[in-house]
Order: sequence, then C-alpha cells, then structure tokens
Amino acid sequence: MEAVFTPPCPYYKKCGGCQLQRLPYEEQLRRKTGRCIALLGEFGHVEPIWGMAEPFRYRNKVHAAFALDHRRRPTCGIYQPGSHAIVPVEDCLIEDAACDAVIRSIRDMLPAFKIKVFDERSGTGWLRHVLVRRGFATGEILVVLVAVSPIFQLQKTFVKALTEQHPQIRSVVLNLNDRFGPVVLGTREKLLYGPGYIEDELCGHRFRISPRSFYQINPVQTEKLYRCAVDFAALTGKETVLDAYCGIGTIGITASDKARQVIGVELNRDAVRDAIGNARLNGLKNCWFTAGDAGEYMEQTSRSGLRPEVVFLDPPRSGSDERFLRSLLKCAPERIVYVSCDPATLARDLKLLTAGGYRAEKIQPVDMFPWTEHVESVVKLIRH
Repeated sequence: MEAVFTPPCPYYKKCGGCQLQRLPYEEQLRRKTGRCIALLGEFGHVEPIWGMAEPFRYRNKVHAAFALDHRRRPTCGIYQPGSHAIVPVEDCLIEDAACDAVIRSIRDMLPAFKIKVFDERSGTGWLRHVLVRRGFATGEILVVLVAVSPIFQLQKTFVKALTEQHPQIRSVVLNLNDRFGPVVLGTREKLLYGPGYIEDELCGHRFRISPRSFYQINPVQTEKLYRCAVDFAALTGKETVLDAYCGIGTIGITASDKARQVIGVELNRDAVRDAIGNARLNGLKNCWFTAGDAGEYMEQTSRSGLRPEVVFLDPPRSGSDERFLRSLLKCAPERIVYVSCDPATLARDLKLLTAGGYRAEKIQPVDMFPWTEHVESVVKLIRH
C-alpha cells in the first residue's frame, strides 16, 4: 500500500504539474521502477531507478504565463491542466530559485514601465509569457520575453533595470508570438541585450543554449543519464557513432572523446546550428551535424553502405517512427543505445527492434523529473 503524506507544495491541488506529491520521494522511486518493470521487463532485467539526493529546484528552464487577475492586475504562473486559467505561483519547489526571482521581478516591474499583459478575451495587451533559463554550472541566465508585437518603447530602460537587479542575466531576447495555440515561442526574435544565448557545462563539455534549443532541464540527472548512455555504448575510439535526434549535440559531443567520429542528425535547423557551434566551442574535429529527418537519413545511410558501429536514439516522447527503426535494422549497427522519455513508447519500439535481431542487454531508468509521473530510461541493445 502506498504511503501518503502532506504534499510540500501549497499549489499542489490547483497546479497539477507534480502529480506524485502525495507520495514520499522514496515511494515515488519505487512506483516508477515498478512501472518500468511492468512495461519493459519482458525485454530484460530492469535496474532500480536512479533518484536524486535532493529532488528539489532541479528545473533550469522556467516558463511563466502572464495574464490579468480579477482586479485587472498583472499576474503570472502556471496553467491549470486542460485550461488557460492561471494558477499564480510565487515560488515553485522544483524550479530554480534564481529563475523564479527573475520572473517575479518582471511581473513587479510591469506597471512602472506601462507594459500591458496580453488579455486573450479582448485581444489587447503585449506580454504573454516569460521564459527563463539558467546554466547551473556557469550561473548565466537567459530571459525570453514572449510578446505579440516587436514594439517595445522602453526596452533599454527596462532591460537596464532588470539586469541591475539580476547581474547574472547574460542575454535578453524578445520573441514574437501573435498566434493562439499551445506553442509558447514564435519563430521571430529580436535581441535586446547580450549575445542572445547562455553557456553551460555538462559532462566536461561546454554548450551554447539559445531560446529554442532543446537542453535537458535537470542537469544533475542529465550527467548521470548521458554518462550511462556513453557507458552502454562501450566505445573504444574506433567507432563511427550516429547520434539520431541529436538536438544541440549533447549526447554526441559527450561521446566524442571515446569515438573515432560522431555524425548527428536533427530535423530542427536551429538546433543543428547550435550543435555545430557547440562542436566548435569544444574544439572538436570529429563531430559533424546535419539537418534532416532521422528516418530519411537512416535510409540513405543504409543504401550508401555506411555502417555506424553505434547509434544513439533520443527521440521525443512519442518515440521513434517505424520508418526510422526499419532503416536502423537494415543498417545493423553493433550496438544501439536508446534514450527514452516515455517507457510506453519505448516498449513499443523495443518490440520492433528485438524482433529484428537485437537483444536488450541493460535497462536503466533515471528519475529526471521528481514529483511527476515522467520516467527517463536508457537501454543498451546488441545484435545477436
């Protein structure tokens, strides 16, 4: 029977973001391990999940939606599940405290700078969201103001006042999003302050993070996750490694020290640009990144005769697609390391891979998102 205790967060009932706050952390870990065993146990032994010593303040990326409260005053916080009603949040226990402080400062500064919050009902106002990212190793902060118009009359004095309050801010970017829908960031940006990015260190390498870069939100557990993935790859320095769904190149660059060469493929061109920059930032001569669909690239690879010895997969929550997996089977690498953020879609993909001649040798869950239902897993597959 699951132990029940008082959730530590005062917003627990209204927010809905941390579904497991009714359980002590050790019980959450047992629950997540059990879920992975139920979904993945048919493929091999599932190790106990790797948890956190301190499962709070781990989010290095914080998003706040802005609106008007019932008194028409600016408020900010988190959307209630399934709605656009905002739960005002002063301080979130899983978010970085410095990021939360920046968001509170912006909210409090709005009236003095005559900045109007966007009102969805009337279609008036300017500011919709604020996104803040912090490099835990460097302390650098990136602030993204998401607004409906590029016109920002007091931008210089606003940015000056904000950066004086928070000197660790390295960049401020204005992102333009005038469309309704669930997507927070638009495609157009205007640089207000700094270089437009921050840098962070992970697994001994330095990474440049821009507003739309994918970068794991829990750096403490990401170190464990990536070191596990590289360990599972069993690299000797002679292998060609394919990093599919490579994002800004974090896994491939982490593995580059032990590989002959790394080739990364990613659909998002902004991420590929960041990956190329990150390889240059780290002085790497054995990493190449290209923009394209992972499935198409794998088909071309199998036709060309290029056969990477190791393939890393880190697909979105929906998992990989069948086209990619079948091309992967044709390519027949010696080892596949699958990094998954959903054990259900991972189980689906493992059925195809194991039916195609692979065996899951190791399965390691990692708790990337304490207090939530989400589970990350790393699986090592070898041909047999």
